[in-house]
Amino acid sequence: MSVSGKIVLITGAARGLGFEYARALGAQGAHVVAGDVSDCTDAAAAAGTGAIGVRLDVTDMASCEAMVAAAMAAFGRVDAIVNNAALYGSLRGGRFNQIPENDWDAAMAVNVKGIWNCCKAVVPAMRQGGGGSIVNVASLAATYGMPYALHYTTSKAAVIGLTRGLARELGRDNIRVNALAPSAVETEGTHEFLGDKYDKGLDVIRAGQSIQRTLVPADLSGTVAWLIGDGSQFVTGQTIAVDGGTVML
Repeated sequence: MSVSGKIVLITGAARGLGFEYARALGAQGAHVVAGDVSDCTDAAAAAGTGAIGVRLDVTDMASCEAMVAAAMAAFGRVDAIVNNAALYGSLRGGRFNQIPENDWDAAMAVNVKGIWNCCKAVVPAMRQGGGGSIVNVASLAATYGMPYALHYTTSKAAVIGLTRGLARELGRDNIRVNALAPSAVETEGTHEFLGDKYDKGLDVIRAGQSIQRTLVPADLSGTVAWLIGDGSQFVTGQTIAVDGGTVML
């Protein structure tokens, strides 16, 4: 079950869930490469000795390749990647026909193409090392069907499809591909997205959960560690709902 000694890339690591993944996996002995368009100095520090931070734009293939190259130079291999980078808090919600086209395109570029780019960049290194684990962060938005955020909901549904298709392609390479589908998490992004409806929005979400409290970043790190660790070696193509029992897949 241990991730000790694993070389793990984490995208969108500067804050929120990505920061928590870096901190938690580092505390368990993983060697973390933290990437983000924002500075990852704090995330690397939180991940512990040996962790490194890199500038990463997941919409730019060269940037994704540079992140993998930095990991290979520092550690000689890549065991796992957590594709966490996504647009969320900066997106404007509303009825589907009122979503700005630029917001729609940006959500697809980061939330879907960004994962595709990172997978293309990292798979050769994983093949070289004999296998690995890819963990894509989807959302309850996709599994439940969140209204008034169709760009975000659609992008996260695409992540689930990407996960399933890629799992079938990469099984022969001993590379596992799985997704997480968390409910709304108590992060900066959720505050930004819900704005002045934050408290009411979380009340509605909690009411639909079997476990009626708000999800916090630490609630997800154990599932991520399990998917990265050797205890899940025969698990691939799955979407793990970490949503307090909202959607039971």
